[in-house]
Amino acid sequence: MSMTSFNWTIAVPEIVLALSGIVILVAGVLQRKGEGFFSSAMLSIAAFAVCGFLVLLSPTGEGYAGTFVNDGFARFMKMLILAGALTAVVLTFSYRTRDKITLPFETPVLMLFSTLGAMIMASSANLMTLFVGLELSSLSIYILCAMERDSVLSSEAGLKYFVLGSLASGLLLYGISLVYGYAGTMEYTGLMAAIRASGALPMGLIVGIVFIVTGLCFKLSAVPFHMWTPDVYQGAPTPVTAYMAGAPKFAAFALFLRVMAGPFVTVAPRWQMLIETVSVLSMVYGAFAAIPQGNIKRLMAYSSIGHMGYAMMGLAAASLAGIQATLIYLAAYFVMNAGVFACITAMRRKGREVVSISDLAGLGRTDPAMAAVLALFMFSMVGAPPLAGFFGKFLVFAAAWQSGLYVLVVIGALSSIVGAYYYLRIVKVMYFDSPAEVLDRPAPSLLFVSGSMGLATALFVAGMGPLMAWAHQAALALGG
Repeated sequence: MSMTSFNWTIAVPEIVLALSGIVILVAGVLQRKGEGFFSSAMLSIAAFAVCGFLVLLSPTGEGYAGTFVNDGFARFMKMLILAGALTAVVLTFSYRTRDKITLPFETPVLMLFSTLGAMIMASSANLMTLFVGLELSSLSIYILCAMERDSVLSSEAGLKYFVLGSLASGLLLYGISLVYGYAGTMEYTGLMAAIRASGALPMGLIVGIVFIVTGLCFKLSAVPFHMWTPDVYQGAPTPVTAYMAGAPKFAAFALFLRVMAGPFVTVAPRWQMLIETVSVLSMVYGAFAAIPQGNIKRLMAYSSIGHMGYAMMGLAAASLAGIQATLIYLAAYFVMNAGVFACITAMRRKGREVVSISDLAGLGRTDPAMAAVLALFMFSMVGAPPLAGFFGKFLVFAAAWQSGLYVLVVIGALSSIVGAYYYLRIVKVMYFDSPAEVLDRPAPSLLFVSGSMGLATALFVAGMGPLMAWAHQAALALGG
């Protein structure tokens, strides 16, 4: 193997992050029990920051014998993944378990290793690299979900996600084996050449693509592979839920876009209807299933299902504009979703976490600042202009419309109207219901995250120019 085909320099950010994780883990073990969390979290944040800097400086190219690629698309998704991970680690500072103790020091380390897997997913150029990155990310999350060992809900969340996640991984691996069997290669460039060379596409290859889509849809919690989402979101510690709603979903979308816009782009008419169907089911189910929810974490689970449906509209468009719109949507989703989970983490009364929507009653009078920020995020989730959510939805709707997916756009618009009910219900509870007992004052770390994400949501339009240009270059890197 030549040094050119190896080209290890393109994976320097991942190498540095992996070594940092090992060092942080050893340092945490050497400290006294219960005293390693703060240093572990701070070192993880530093590792994410350094890794982000290295991502921006990393060279473009392929390496590791064609299994790993670094391009504009990979850099865009890696920065989004790192931002989601860093925010989730910041949320862990103020989180306390039911016994009012901090999470174990392994929590930020596991987030770090999960992020490492997510970054590998974003740079995969081979179906086996795809699977290795996915499993590295997922295995860490299985443990994170059950991190509160004394909580029945947390243990249940970890078990459910592990069982169903293993099933989804099996389906994905079966799809990969079928594609390899019929195409004779697992490299994306080789797959594209094999598909173009084949006159009549083998049925086994089509079935393999369907299984790969199924496995990735599970990671996105898209309908009908969403069954794990509400229970896992509710049972996992809130910072872990915030992490799951961000970095892993961005990585799964990176895989979706890279695979569908890469080796399988030549057979887009074969999978386009499948993506449209999943998008419609996710938007409609997410809108209606969230209406009766009284637990805000379960509500956000159904909300994430709906938002993944909207983001998939850009993928269904199967165009350069669709890919660009999806990237913008994911960026908008990150800022408003991270802000919402910062507010949820701050929902404590006498040191105890409260997660009922009714606990927010009268928050507009008892804590006007937090109520205003949370209301801002809710309006952004609806898609109200000129907030971040509006631009995300507008772009994916426009891309789908340009591709002739008129029915999909109409269903998306109607789902947004239905979804507005449960978002605005939270605003109504905060400002028009009789005040509940006062919540504890939020920790500085939560004020920082909610405030910064609030500013990013409100001023999203100010950064639209550079963000659109960056997303366009990322879409071009996929050959969209």
